[in-house]
Amino acid sequence: MNKAELIQAVADKADLSKADATRALDAMILVIGKALKKKDKVALVGFGTFQVRERAARVGRNPKTGAALKIKASKTPSFKAGKALKDAIK
Repeated sequence: MNKAELIQAVADKADLSKADATRALDAMILVIGKALKKKDKVALVGFGTFQVRERAARVGRNPKTGAALKIKASKTPSFKAGKALKDAIK
């Protein structure tokens, strides 16, 4: 399912116009992104939790040459599915 299909499904399920569903989805994505930027955790009970995880600096290998590479420490968004979501796909 892509974004357009998700918007259509939300519009149908919530009895909204496609434009309203688009604004709602865009707002949700924006708010979650801003919260993660502030290092806040976003927990949606039953659905899951979005948070920022920090990866330590490490040494990797170039798969072509085998040479060692230094990989910088980084921050990455992550999502952990909640119990209800896990149960829904079983």
